[in-house]
Amino acid sequence: MSHLIYALIIGAICGAIAEQVLGFGFGWILTIVLGVVGGIVGDYIFTDLLHFAISGILGNIIFGAIGSIIVLYAYKMISSRN
Repeated sequence: MSHLIYALIIGAICGAIAEQVLGFGFGWILTIVLGVVGGIVGDYIFTDLLHFAISGILGNIIFGAIGSIIVLYAYKMISSRN
């Protein structure tokens, strides 16, 4: 249960950072969801593909924010097509 709460908090932080960087506004629930997904994407890109790791909360926020920027940008591009 604590891992879920941790993921939601980090996802909210990363999603908020990505929203500020990109200038998009989606609302808190979608920001948290896309932030968590972005954290997964960022972790996969950096640790599995690039073999680069930073441990601890700082690494989670950095990788999550970068992944969230990618996910939010992709979401914006897909949703603007429709």
